[in-house]
Amino acid sequence: MTSSTRTGAMRRVGPSTGATLVIAAAAVAGGAAPAHADEQVRVRSGDTVSAIAARTGSSVRAIADANRLADVHRIREGQVLTVPTGAPSAPRAAAAAPAAPPAPAATAYTVVTGDTVGAIAARTGSSVAAIVAANGLDSRAFIRAGQTLQIPGAGAAAAPAPAVAAAAVSTATTSVTVRRGDTVGAIAARTGTTVAAVVAANGLDARAFIREGQVLTVPVAAAATPAAPAPASVGNTFAGRTYADDVVAAANANKAALVRAGVPSKADMQAKVAATARAMGVDPALAQAVAFQESGFNHTAVSPANAIGTMQVIPSSGEWASQLVGRPLDLLHPDDNVVAGVAILRSLVRTSADLPSAIAGYYQGAASVRKNGMYADTRRYVASVQTLMTRFG
Repeated sequence: MTSSTRTGAMRRVGPSTGATLVIAAAAVAGGAAPAHADEQVRVRSGDTVSAIAARTGSSVRAIADANRLADVHRIREGQVLTVPTGAPSAPRAAAAAPAAPPAPAATAYTVVTGDTVGAIAARTGSSVAAIVAANGLDSRAFIRAGQTLQIPGAGAAAAPAPAVAAAAVSTATTSVTVRRGDTVGAIAARTGTTVAAVVAANGLDARAFIREGQVLTVPVAAAATPAAPAPASVGNTFAGRTYADDVVAAANANKAALVRAGVPSKADMQAKVAATARAMGVDPALAQAVAFQESGFNHTAVSPANAIGTMQVIPSSGEWASQLVGRPLDLLHPDDNVVAGVAILRSLVRTSADLPSAIAGYYQGAASVRKNGMYADTRRYVASVQTLMTRFG
């Protein structure tokens, strides 16, 4: 996609982490069964079994057993669950043992644009592993804006970094003016600091809200000699066009986020494209040809126009795709990125005069194609995609 459809800024992804929840049961002396009461709870939007357990004083295992849940990650809004509540009395034999510290309380947190699990953990004093476990997140810890997470308390946080690592960071600071589309995470990434450091230096609130034009004090690492700035991962020109600094900055932030998070292999992305196209009623050969032409199935690809991922979709087109499929799509998420690109292709095929015009619309923008016809580079793009379709057909 070119400049006519690729403007704006977007960033959203989480670190890769997995966690296993282990629940141990202790036998009560004398064989007496612990007393409990069952409560009926209706699942709310954003609920997880662990969240329900936290607010009712029950446990994931107890809820799973009471409702015969084969998979605790599969509950739906409106579903009524039986929730056993009431803690058993402590066994007499354990009376002399020191009491275990109470489990840290969990608090609800609504994900905002730009959040990652790592950033949320740093701001709240929790840990990535604790948040992943409490919310049943997958191995890549993907989250979406608007999602409600249960955040275990600071007692669940990972151990602090060794003191020697902290000593390597100086108290030197620099000033950074917030640009359109910036997040604290993006600023931390491009200045080589951390979200926690930026939040602390500027007295930001728990959600680290910032606004365009705001001047932030950013702690930076000391160096014996001034270091040359690292080269940007994404340049500012493509196909003879030069893009605005804020667009390129957003592209670099998204590129860094994808590289940090890790992405599926090219073969896995190709398989996702083909399967999604079949499921959505789009010719898999067309979807694969466009994906290969755009990125070579490389999900870390980001263009100077801030076209993101395998299908090279910009944020504004991602918003349109979200409307087409009826749910928010995160372009950094491999599955959502493919859904967005295929949804756009499906719409273009349905509304264009012919297949070449639909392909041209993906690259140049359908409105521009109707108004101006195909540009020279668009004609080359269309020819290449149609040739590639024979390869994937």
